[in-house]
Amino acid sequence: MSETLARGGLRVRTPALYGWAAAALVLVALPFYLDRFWLQAGLFAMAAALGALGINLLTGATGQLSMGHAFFLAVGAYGYCLFAGDGTDGLAGLGLPGWLAAVLAVALAGLAGGVFSPIAGRLRGAYLGIATLALIFIGQHVLFNAHDLTGGYNGRAVPPLSLFGLTFDDTELLVAQVPFGAVEKLWYLGLALLLGGALFARGVLRGRPGRAMNAIRDHRIAAGVMGIPVARYRAAVFVLSSMYAGLAGVLLALVFQRTVPEYFGMALSLEYLAMIVIGGLGSVAGAVAGGVFVSLLPQLLTRYSDALPLVSAPGTGGIAPGEASRYLYGAAVVAVVLFLPGGLARLAARKPKSPTPHDTPPPSSSTEPSGEAR
Repeated sequence: MSETLARGGLRVRTPALYGWAAAALVLVALPFYLDRFWLQAGLFAMAAALGALGINLLTGATGQLSMGHAFFLAVGAYGYCLFAGDGTDGLAGLGLPGWLAAVLAVALAGLAGGVFSPIAGRLRGAYLGIATLALIFIGQHVLFNAHDLTGGYNGRAVPPLSLFGLTFDDTELLVAQVPFGAVEKLWYLGLALLLGGALFARGVLRGRPGRAMNAIRDHRIAAGVMGIPVARYRAAVFVLSSMYAGLAGVLLALVFQRTVPEYFGMALSLEYLAMIVIGGLGSVAGAVAGGVFVSLLPQLLTRYSDALPLVSAPGTGGIAPGEASRYLYGAAVVAVVLFLPGGLARLAARKPKSPTPHDTPPPSSSTEPSGEAR
């Protein structure tokens, strides 16, 4: 039997505690040892996990299908550029401090979700999916044509974030004789944002709102009979999911250092749906795992395309890494649906069942009861 720690009624298994502590130490130490590619890939995975947490609250926990998640990522990314830009590049900018611009960009994404929330509160299933799909087409039209705001097809540069006197740009900062550039500094910001977002989502799902969301997902009419305001909860979760997407968009913009309209298309929304299906619907850990898997796969294929069969650089005759990654996580979605309905989170939660006294069959009797004894 494993040892446990009991404090304030909370029991924590010692091996699990050691495991989380070791994982935290590894993540903190990685910028001292990894090169720029791997750190940038990790940051993309963190941003994807943040966005997956948002859509998992909406689709996994509440049962609302959304095809417009990429729209709210674009709102967060371009909103940050608008608020933080100083206008020297000829594009619109308010010149606000970076931290304030990031907060306002997340709020702007939530406001965009709030404008759409009355529709989200009344539609469900495929009807909501089709309605949110319209957001992608509207967003793409605006991003490509509002040149003064978005920079058009070529996008716009992303101003660096400044927080507590630290600027997250490529200006080198020596830490233990290791030069820290933009990705090294953003690594710790991404970890903090992901940890905070995951803990908040976990609190929502394990509290009263989470139980109400699950009731709405499982049986909408019964939830209404129990007194749960179904339309209000659906609208509120849609706003919360939009804010998560806006935060992911801000982090993506800071990592990319340039926003491009083509990135925020329908394919990105489909990728987020794949993330939560592969990771596990309604699970915080599953959303993070699915986001990391789907985000890292194309980058790893690009990195090792020379060593993989049939995969080659775009335009060289083989299958491009991005296309190959879509095939692979599409196959992963099918495999999860058929063989692992709970996703990666369910796989990680499985434990070998130890025999208990109740599992031992009762000893057989050598004599049969007679009818008179009954």
